[in-house]
Amino acid sequence: HTINAIIGLLTNLEILFLNDNLLTSTIPAQISHLTSVTDIDLGYNRLIGPIPKGISSFSNLQTLMLSNTDITGTIPDIMCNF
Repeated sequence: HTINAIIGLLTNLEILFLNDNLLTSTIPAQISHLTSVTDIDLGYNRLIGPIPKGISSFSNLQTLMLSNTDITGTIPDIMCNF
């Protein structure tokens, strides 16, 4: 199971909960198009790779849950101010 790049077309989406869905892909860069999103929960999946840099520009983002995933790399500095 993967997160399809078409998710980037959901530009008015405010809440994205895909936790505990056996996802095994990377987080697609197109997720950066979800500029209205306030809450993202992708925890308890087998996601790999880095956090897409575009997520750090989400001005409305209040919650980003990535617990129990295989995400690698660093958390973008701007996200450390939440």
